[in-house]
Amino acid sequence: MASTSSISFFSSSLFSTTKNNHSSYNLKLSKPKLRNNLIRSEASTLPILSFDGTQVGTTTLNLKSAPLETSRAVVHRGLITDLRNKRRGTASTLTRGEVRGGGRKPYPQKKTGRARRGSQTTPLRPGGGTVFGPKPKDWSVKINKKEKRLAISTALASAVENENAVVVEEFEGEFETPKTKEFIALMRRLGLDPKEKALFFMTEVSENVERSSRNIGTLKMLTPRTLNLFDILDSEKLVFTRSAVEFLNERYGGEYESEGEDEEEELEDGTEEEDSTSSAE
Repeated sequence: MASTSSISFFSSSLFSTTKNNHSSYNLKLSKPKLRNNLIRSEASTLPILSFDGTQVGTTTLNLKSAPLETSRAVVHRGLITDLRNKRRGTASTLTRGEVRGGGRKPYPQKKTGRARRGSQTTPLRPGGGTVFGPKPKDWSVKINKKEKRLAISTALASAVENENAVVVEEFEGEFETPKTKEFIALMRRLGLDPKEKALFFMTEVSENVERSSRNIGTLKMLTPRTLNLFDILDSEKLVFTRSAVEFLNERYGGEYESEGEDEEEELEDGTEEEDSTSSAE
């Protein structure tokens, strides 16, 4: 197992600040304020390795990054949101009023030499109620889409900056049959230690590749649908395919704009035109 945790991405210069040495204490005090003019675009050059492990070229990964002052807060908020939204909140215990039975006094109040007792459902007895036990609760919290997207791109940019990422050519056709031994050999050729946590990000995962890698406990195989912040921070090394790099540049790059944002801008422009027309009348 890896001796160091991959949460060490937070130790990157991307998350450091010289203005306040105790910024980590303020993570839960306020929601970070994001401004478009402060969001940076981090362009990094990554080597492209072949299936044999030899370098065949380079590629550029251009990702948005949060400002230095709020990068830790943005990633922390995105991580806590993911973890809380995974909780089902169905844990439930019975209080002394909900436990079945206990309507009759077990024995007389006096002349028995025993401590007085009014019900068998008391929390002091085995099988009785639970004091302050868990009840069903909604743990989910909301986060803006822009903020969640920025947290993922910031974590990815930090991993790339720390030289913990590599690009490999498409290798789905190299696995004719599922072989875990061959996938471990591939990891070693790419400079990965099978005992360390690694993340493979691919746009599509074939059945043979998925079956070859699923028995490796330290490996995560993700697609654009399953990409999440926790697995990024929990991995020591990140491996992207060429198509995955194109997806990241398109989805988390500096030139990305969602369709919803464009629709909002169009609606705002339409309302302004209506206001100007009504005022002219």
